[in-house]
Amino acid sequence: MLKLDVETKLAAARTRLIIDKPFLGALVLRLPLQPARPDWCRTTFTDARKLYYNAEYIGHLSLAETQFVLAQEALHCALLHFARRGHRVRHLWDLACDFAINPILIHDGLTAPPGALYSHEYEGMTAEEIYPLLKDNENDSTNEENLHDRPEEQQEGKGQEPPPPEQEQDDEQGQGQRPQTETDDNAQPQDGVDENQEGAHEPPPLSAQERETLEVQWKQRLAGAAQQAMQAGKLGGDLARLVDYVLEPKLPWRMLLAHYMTAQARDDYSYTRPSSRRGEPAILPSLRSHQLELVVAVDTSGSISNEEMFEFVSEIDAIKGQLRARVVLQACDERLCPDGPWTFEAWEPLMMPTAFMGGGGTDFRPVFEWVGTLDREPDLVVYFTDAEGTFPKVPPHCPVIWLVKGKAQVPWGQRIQLN
Repeated sequence: MLKLDVETKLAAARTRLIIDKPFLGALVLRLPLQPARPDWCRTTFTDARKLYYNAEYIGHLSLAETQFVLAQEALHCALLHFARRGHRVRHLWDLACDFAINPILIHDGLTAPPGALYSHEYEGMTAEEIYPLLKDNENDSTNEENLHDRPEEQQEGKGQEPPPPEQEQDDEQGQGQRPQTETDDNAQPQDGVDENQEGAHEPPPLSAQERETLEVQWKQRLAGAAQQAMQAGKLGGDLARLVDYVLEPKLPWRMLLAHYMTAQARDDYSYTRPSSRRGEPAILPSLRSHQLELVVAVDTSGSISNEEMFEFVSEIDAIKGQLRARVVLQACDERLCPDGPWTFEAWEPLMMPTAFMGGGGTDFRPVFEWVGTLDREPDLVVYFTDAEGTFPKVPPHCPVIWLVKGKAQVPWGQRIQLN
């Protein structure tokens, strides 16, 4: 009797989503439902091919909560969370994905089940932006109870030790409790549950080729569902933003930083008067090469680790090697580092100083006050920070790029998110 009630509830929840939330409903329809054995599936998970569920767990949810669970799992697939993880630790990545999705579903009017992760501070952020914040507080984050927070425990239950993070990459699983299964390209969307009514065993992980195939399929499904919902006027702003993020992803911060630095260093034309010995009355443009004068500032208040500073400086040096740039490195917390600045000519490699003095509060004004005293205004200022500090009220005349670790915004300049 429980099984019949669960199947009826799942069918009703999908129908309600199709009618009330056509974007989410269209995605849920592309994810066949499969009852799973409770010895390995405590709640629900998806492998990007099917949605597996524990019948007893679904039986304790209300119809509204069941809608939320179905929409959440389908959205994990459509936003390619199974393919976007890269080299991130799976457990923390799962948490970041839930923190990114759940506020959107709640704001869209869906009812979250007990234990669903939610934090106001992560609203409007992508999983890539949330992940480093969770990593900084790993002990707190991993203790959160949520619907998909048991992959390591499931493995331990089989008498196996969980693999270390560096070995998890080849064992690509789905979201949280969602180990991935083999791809069946002939599988069709189903209106009901899978034919296997006894409960599915834990499926094996997907191969790299299968993940690539599913990524293409879910991109197509996401685009189609979004187009239909927009035509019906039923695609909210938050969901539309996530769709744009997946279909037109932002460039990695290294590429963006290189793009802005290269743009400032482009050769330009000079219209200076030619020598009179040429005997030409007209002033013709001539191409001249320009050395980039670059100021690089790092936040030493303690929010940026030495490893992250080294990575940032190394990236600047790599870009500098492709340009003709003179770099002045400055360090600051609430005041300028007394050992700075450090100057590197165009032919010199940019190197990290042995140690930065810092650890106080964060104030960006000293750096820009110092920039204002220079004999020549720099072509570009690049500031590496968490953006949690006091900004000058008036921006400088030169372009400024903020490479930001965290979610804080900047009042002016070009902000690049460090993912």
